[in-house]
Amino acid sequence: MMPFSRCPVCGGEMVEKDVEKLLRGGVNTAVMKVRAEVCLHCGERLYSSDLVKRFEIIRDKLERHDVSDFRPLGQSFQVA
Repeated sequence: MMPFSRCPVCGGEMVEKDVEKLLRGGVNTAVMKVRAEVCLHCGERLYSSDLVKRFEIIRDKLERHDVSDFRPLGQSFQVA
């Protein structure tokens, strides 16, 4: 069961959805597909506390360049 039936930001209806989450750590970025509660009105996303802890672990690994267990998706470039 979802902890919120209404969005804590705008009061809109919340639904469970599969979403992509971008995580940044240092110069590295990772993309995860996760389950979240999403507001149908404003788009606010709510994640479980276990998932937030996992985000923190992944960010830490990205900062330390410990990416051996991550699958590369491609390359990123900065345009001047």
